[in-house]
Order: sequence, then structure tokens, then C-alpha cells
Amino acid sequence: MLAACADAASILVFAAIGRDAHQRGDILIGVFSTAWPFLVGAALSWLALRVWRSPLALWPAGVGVWLGTVTIGMLLRAVTGQTVVLPFVIVALLSLGLLLLGYRLLAAGVRRLNTRRRGA
Repeated sequence: MLAACADAASILVFAAIGRDAHQRGDILIGVFSTAWPFLVGAALSWLALRVWRSPLALWPAGVGVWLGTVTIGMLLRAVTGQTVVLPFVIVALLSLGLLLLGYRLLAAGVRRLNTRRRGA
């Protein structure tokens, strides 16, 4: 459950930073209007990959959620008439990769540290 919340928070951060960078108004509604296709993409990825089994695993959970979020998010943006241009796709791919995989990498590092401390 915490990983799902972290994924959603990461997507909202991505949307908020993007909207702020482009100096767009309507902060709350605007962030949600940018984020919703990616939130749907993440939710569908969670269901399709059964991520709840191992939500912090980098592979396949993290990579699957990341790529599913971007792919489905961009498809939904296109279908609903929102902008889908190559620079945005690249920025979304890189930014969401950093956010969605980053906290999973940190969690893996913390787990390793704790395991080493217990074994030492």
C-alpha cells in the first residue's frame, strides 16, 4: 500500500514540477489534469503485473510500473486530445523513471544496509 501511495505521489510531483516549469495556473486542478492519465497508467500496471506481491522490487515491479505508466499515460493523453510530443515523452520517461525507480533503489539500499548490520 505504501508503494502504491509513493507511486501516486511521484506522479503528482512529476505533474506539479512540469506545470510549474511551464508557469501554468490552476495549481490543484491543473496538476490533476496533467497527472490523471499517468495515475491510470500506474494503476493498470499495478493490476496487470500484480505489483502488490513485491511492490518495492526494481524488476519486474518498478520497471513495469514505470514503462506502463508512461505508455498508458501517453496513450490516454493522445486519445483525450492532450499534447503528446517527442520532447514531452522523453522528459516523462526520464523523470518518471527517476521518481518511480529511485525510491525503490533507495529502499533496496536500506534493506541491504539493515541486512549487513544484522549479520555483522
